[in-house]
Amino acid sequence: MESLLLKGSTSRSIPSFQGLRAAQTPFRQTLPATSLPAQQWRSASSKTLVRAAAAEQADATPSRTPSGSIFGREVELTGVPGVVKSLPTPVRYAVCGAIIVGSAGVGFAAGSKFQPPVGQVAGVVVLGALGAGAAHVVNSASKEVAAADLHNSLVRLSDPLQLRRGEAAEIANKYGVSLEDERYRAEMKDLYEKFVSSVIPPGNEPLRGDESDLIIRFKASMGLEDEDAAAAHIEVGRRIFRQRLETGDKEAAFEERQSFQKLVYVSNLVFGDKSKFLLPWKRIFKVSDAQVDIAVRNNSQSLLQAQLDATKGEFTVDNLKELRALQKKYKLSDDLAADMVRAEARKRVEEYINQALDVLKARTRIKDTTKVVDDLDAMRAYNAHLAALAKSASADDLLPGIGPVSVFGGEYDTDRQMDDLKLLYKTYLSEALNAPRLSTAQTKAWAELRNTFGMGKCEAEEASDEVTRKVYRRKLANLVTGGELDRAASKAEVLQELCDSLKFDPEKAAQIHEEIYRQKLQQCLADKSLSDDDVAALNRLRVLLCVPKSAVDQAHGDICGGIFTKVVDDAIGAGIDGYDGDMRDAVRAAVKGLRLPLQSALDIATKAVRAVFLTYIKRARGTMSRAEGARELKKMVIFSNLTVSQLLDDIRGKTDEPAAAASAATGEGSGPAVKAEDGKPEEKEAEEGYDDEMPLLQSMRKTKGQQKEGKAQKEVSVKDDLELRERLDLYKSFLLFCLQGDTTGMPMGTSLTVQRDTSDFIRLSQLGDILGLAPAEVSSVHQGLAEQAFKVQAQTLLADGQLTKARAEQLKIMQRELGLPDAAAQKVVQSITSTKMAGAIDAAIKAGRLSVDEVKQLKESGVDIGSMVAEKVRLQMFSKLVQKEFEKGTGDFDEKELLEKLPGDLGLEEDVARKTVKEIARERLKGALVLAVSNLRQKKPDQVVAVLNNMLACDKADAATESLTWAVKEELLDLYSLFLSKHDAESSAAGRMRELLGIDDATAASLSEIVSKGGFNLDVDNSVEENFVF
Repeated sequence: MESLLLKGSTSRSIPSFQGLRAAQTPFRQTLPATSLPAQQWRSASSKTLVRAAAAEQADATPSRTPSGSIFGREVELTGVPGVVKSLPTPVRYAVCGAIIVGSAGVGFAAGSKFQPPVGQVAGVVVLGALGAGAAHVVNSASKEVAAADLHNSLVRLSDPLQLRRGEAAEIANKYGVSLEDERYRAEMKDLYEKFVSSVIPPGNEPLRGDESDLIIRFKASMGLEDEDAAAAHIEVGRRIFRQRLETGDKEAAFEERQSFQKLVYVSNLVFGDKSKFLLPWKRIFKVSDAQVDIAVRNNSQSLLQAQLDATKGEFTVDNLKELRALQKKYKLSDDLAADMVRAEARKRVEEYINQALDVLKARTRIKDTTKVVDDLDAMRAYNAHLAALAKSASADDLLPGIGPVSVFGGEYDTDRQMDDLKLLYKTYLSEALNAPRLSTAQTKAWAELRNTFGMGKCEAEEASDEVTRKVYRRKLANLVTGGELDRAASKAEVLQELCDSLKFDPEKAAQIHEEIYRQKLQQCLADKSLSDDDVAALNRLRVLLCVPKSAVDQAHGDICGGIFTKVVDDAIGAGIDGYDGDMRDAVRAAVKGLRLPLQSALDIATKAVRAVFLTYIKRARGTMSRAEGARELKKMVIFSNLTVSQLLDDIRGKTDEPAAAASAATGEGSGPAVKAEDGKPEEKEAEEGYDDEMPLLQSMRKTKGQQKEGKAQKEVSVKDDLELRERLDLYKSFLLFCLQGDTTGMPMGTSLTVQRDTSDFIRLSQLGDILGLAPAEVSSVHQGLAEQAFKVQAQTLLADGQLTKARAEQLKIMQRELGLPDAAAQKVVQSITSTKMAGAIDAAIKAGRLSVDEVKQLKESGVDIGSMVAEKVRLQMFSKLVQKEFEKGTGDFDEKELLEKLPGDLGLEEDVARKTVKEIARERLKGALVLAVSNLRQKKPDQVVAVLNNMLACDKADAATESLTWAVKEELLDLYSLFLSKHDAESSAAGRMRELLGIDDATAASLSEIVSKGGFNLDVDNSVEENFVF
């Protein structure tokens, strides 16, 4: 049951009922077989509901009622109901009273014959009761008679709406029946139910829109309360549900769902807001509120769509107001109504578009584009009319959604159809631009058309630019061929006027001028050369179109350069052997015929040659061995000497064949100096870039020989294509190849080094030029290899780390052979000796055998102590030496030795040394007093004096701010007395000791006097005697 509503709805906002087979209404089975079908009754008129239908009666019983009523036949009353119907109400009541009285009288008379008075009473009671019962039967028949009379009254009416308001109450009063009587109310509900069933269209038949009004009028005529009427609507829904369950046809079941949706919608219109309480669809039929909303939405849209279809998109203020009233009546939301209005207006716009496209797509050679423009103008006028309607009245008076529309959401809202719209847009623009001058109204029309077609800003600009370019080209061609541009005093003014008339961007016009110039240049270069006539024609075109020189140069560089690039590629691709006289002539002819600037031609050739160089380098990197890679680099150098150098000379127009022949005959390197274009000889740059002070290594000297093939060139290099590290690696790899020589494979996986070719060193120098290496960079590579070779030999010679005089002479000989500078050789030797010495020092440190004196000796020998001995180790050595100074017992502290000289010898910072000394002095001073008292108690006067002297030494290093404290003051006095026994009482040492021990001047003077008189004596043997006695 939950799908009763949803399955009957469709995905479109306006359901389509066409194409569905007509189905029999589910309520037709409740009517007699001879009754008139409800749909025929509905189609007669919205005001006349029931028409008398002539039908033959199957039964023989004559009838005075029409046989086609939706309420069935008249009810024939027989027996008691027939009698009651013929009696007026007062007579009926009198008859009932007479029956009761008569029955009681008969009972009384009969009882008189038997045992009066008891028999009389009994007779009255019994027969009176029987009379009362008979009277009740007669009176109760009035309810059936009233119901039948109401039924027959409606059957006799040709239109149920002819029933007068209150007529049902009059019939009830006629027979003395109350409107609240259950039997009479049941008949009223049954008649109302049949009326509702006949009004609701069956199956897929659409609503007319007046169903709710008809039902409301009939309900008012019947005098039914909303509760009773709502119950009738629910009963109709139950019948539809039962009909759906009983049918086995899916199509019929679908039609029943459609009927149920229409019942729900019409019922909601009849009862309005009360329908939420009077019609419990959700509880009875298990449908949700959303499903009810769908039924209401679909049917309301269907009704409004029928009205919109009738307008055919021709909207006026009057019909929009009428539609607004209908929308409110149908309870359709403003959003849905607005969508429907826009869709209807969009259909009208699409009709105009279809008419225009039919003209454009017609299979005729000549197309009437003015008809296209007229259709599109009519479409714009229609949109303008919609905009005017939207402003003509308040928003609540007119149907929502009225206003200009676009193709979004319609037939043309696809990428494929957008191409057709662009075609229409371009056609419209083209017709507008054919006018002598573009007006503001036309540009406004473009914007309106763009909005209607739903084109984006970029799309519209692209289409506009395309059309405007074509029109501009056509009008520009007319100006040139007509001679108007030639006769103009100012070409720029004429061109600017043309741009203004088309509202065309001058910069885009300049681009078109450049394109035209390029096309003309390509036509002139059909034979791959420019004649004088071609140059004159190009100059004329450049003047007419005001093409700037930079654009002309760019065009020549691109087009002529492309042709020349192919010539250069062919020349380079020919290889060393293929670059013969014919190829050189072709290069010279291309340079002359294309009239390229010399620098442009050289740039093209340089770019092509660099690409070939990089190919060689790539192959060299991809080889499996260094020798194979070096061979590829050698091929690159030979290619540079034999092909690239000649190619560059041919581009410059040099003729050096006699010089080359003379060079080959004499075996000289690069031959005599070659004249440049200005006739002046070029200076030889043999040693350019090398300073006089720069060392010339042995391997570098070999690169200064004479070459065997061609002529070296330095113009083209791969300096900008490779990183410096990569270029140095390539140079170093080839240098190693030159030093080690080529190798050849031998059996068993071995290789044999063949004789080295000294000419490879000359190619090495040329490789440096190709790689774009500076002399300093080349020198660094050679020096690095020389240092590496020298280091290997020196490590063997200095295996024990000892550099003797004989070994120094041998190292000097090796240095001269390699051509290594003195500084570099000395650096290598120091590195080796330092490494060996560092191992020995590390072993001495681990064994604890390294002393301060040894460190001093190492420093005097030139050893870097800071790198050889860790700072922590040196600081430990310094601390130990300071502690020894504080343990001498002399009381002396050499500040210059301990705080300046010794830290310098050990490579320590002075601040670190001072901090270390103060920390040691502070710690020892704290424990010195305890040690002195201990020695005092042990009767060791010499050690006591030594400890006191150490206290003074610590105090000199870090002066104490407070005197020392001790619990037994007499022991402090004894310590001071012992100190005076070894020092003069007037000395500064005695005064400082007095301050450290906290002894006042009077006590100190007394003790000094006692000591001076020999009164103080520390009995050394006293402890021995005491121990002996004990």
